[in-house]
Amino acid sequence: MRLAGIDCGSLSTGYGIIDEEGSSLVLVDYGTVRLPSETPFPDRIGIVFDKLNSLWREFKPDIVGVEDIFVSKNPKSALKLGQIRGAAISSAHLNGIRIKEFAPTLIKSCLTGNGRAEKGQVAFMVCTILGLSSRPKSLDASDALAIAITTALRKGF
Repeated sequence: MRLAGIDCGSLSTGYGIIDEEGSSLVLVDYGTVRLPSETPFPDRIGIVFDKLNSLWREFKPDIVGVEDIFVSKNPKSALKLGQIRGAAISSAHLNGIRIKEFAPTLIKSCLTGNGRAEKGQVAFMVCTILGLSSRPKSLDASDALAIAITTALRKGF
């Protein structure tokens, strides 16, 4: 089974794709969609939507995991994040891919046993679980891989 995770952001959106092979999880691809701040926000939404559509056509995941919406200190940032998240969910839906949503604390807990774990701890566990020799350069990509791993572990829920 092929699983993907998306870590949505208004300036940087991470993606991670893994395969479930028996009891092992194997890295397929990961990366970051960079969204320049000078690009008008509606165009950034379109860039994310188009890039994810391209990824879904290329890698054909069975399930895509995304973080649930969380309350931010800055309402404007939360609204922008929600719009990027909507583009990610819409692209998966358009491509006929099942979508699973997970609370950020559940993702951290699945990987580290601690729902309040630091990003560095999550990145370390991503490397350990996937057998990577080094951490992804982007924390957004690392977080997306964490979401993909959580999707593998919790796909039946």
